[in-house]
Amino acid sequence: MRDFDAGDDGMAAKSQDLVNHLLIHTAEPFSAEQFCPGHITCTALIFHPEGKRVLVIHHHRLLRWLLPGGHVEETDASLDAAAAREAFEETRVRIDATRKPFLAGIDVHGIPGGKTKPFHLHHDLIWCFRAASDEYEITGEAPEVMWAHESDWPRLDLTPSIRNSIRRAAC
Repeated sequence: MRDFDAGDDGMAAKSQDLVNHLLIHTAEPFSAEQFCPGHITCTALIFHPEGKRVLVIHHHRLLRWLLPGGHVEETDASLDAAAAREAFEETRVRIDATRKPFLAGIDVHGIPGGKTKPFHLHHDLIWCFRAASDEYEITGEAPEVMWAHESDWPRLDLTPSIRNSIRRAAC
């Protein structure tokens, strides 16, 4: 995270500070069961093999268009590996293993409480990848999936943190 440069993106800079605070001051920052102040999650910003478009999913619970991602598991070799695993589980997309992933964004956001979990924060690390092919699958976690071009962002209501991460990664 030390190499991440938020530039003039104040939201990403504030989120970076919050993630650093979480890492320093909490006992289990990667545990999905740490609700106060939350936990680290990892998201995959995946560019189409030919560039320009990114893979987005319609989230099954939050009912909005997002990037694929989720919780870190003990078996994940690294944080970018957690993002890649989540993307594969949700969409079956194949990542181009010849390209090194990099941190393209950081976003701390609230997650509504559910049946057994209270409202909490996801301290989300957004990792950039390129897909090995344009193929993906629909799954129970991602009932809608698409390669989105910048012209699709308003219709999909992509959040500013996602838009800024895409722009930062495309530079």
